[in-house]
Amino acid sequence: MSGVLAGFTVIFVVIAIGYALGRSRVLGEHGEFVLSRLVFFVATPALLFDTLAKSDLSVIFSPTLAVASATAFAIGIAYFVITRTVMSRPVPEATIGALASSYVNSANLGIPIAVFVLGDASFVAPLLLFQIVVYSPIALTMLDLTTGTRSGSWVETVTTPFKNPIVLAGVAGLAVSISGWVPPTALTEPFRLVGGASVPGALLAFGISLYGVRVLQRGLAPRREIALASVLKIVVQPVLAYLMGRFALGLEGHDLFAVVVVSALPTAQNVFVYASRYGRGVVLARDTALVTTLASIPAIGLVAALLA
Repeated sequence: MSGVLAGFTVIFVVIAIGYALGRSRVLGEHGEFVLSRLVFFVATPALLFDTLAKSDLSVIFSPTLAVASATAFAIGIAYFVITRTVMSRPVPEATIGALASSYVNSANLGIPIAVFVLGDASFVAPLLLFQIVVYSPIALTMLDLTTGTRSGSWVETVTTPFKNPIVLAGVAGLAVSISGWVPPTALTEPFRLVGGASVPGALLAFGISLYGVRVLQRGLAPRREIALASVLKIVVQPVLAYLMGRFALGLEGHDLFAVVVVSALPTAQNVFVYASRYGRGVVLARDTALVTTLASIPAIGLVAALLA
């Protein structure tokens, strides 16, 4: 349990620093916007390339990948269908909400939790691979195609995923890992150095965005959508991961514990960065990330008490 608290403490401290930056206006009125774009276009692609290029494929292609991909798709599709049919939400907002309900914080919180609670950071590698190489391209393509950023031709539709810097970096990193080539340090060090800004940058931007707003503020926050996304993320996804891991894949012991803990991680701040980039569902992404981050503390503690 102490590992859970240690991991969350790191996150909250950095978010608090971001909030202080927003309150003091040190970065100016457009600090959040600039920082979010820096994370989206530069830091996160560098981090993903560096991480995936060094990943062991035998660790990545594991039962954790099957559980992570199946549960994320199931939860994301469930949210998308409910909000489109019952709440009549536009496709961009429904897409952001689908990400908020299923896109796990695998980097800035997943890695510390994997180290402190699970004893091995490699447990989040399959999830990182799936979200970057498969899940993000699908969601970002939907956002690109529904927010007025395409020409409408079939060529544009096909090539859209390959124009996104995050997707390109993920594919490039995976290609290097598959090839077995070990790039010289002089080439990899710049990616490691720049990529180091991704996690704190996303958290700082998230913290800045919290200044001057009230979470779940009446009239501004889509409360029903935030509640739906939060319940799906913190309650339904871990339960689904347990059922699939235990009864479909036959996982037991520490392996089963690991896949459930990873599924119980909160919404990634990357979803907020994506929402800010496209200007759709920003409040939904921000509030869901905060609510699930708070709720995941007792959730992961409960999982640890039951399965550890």
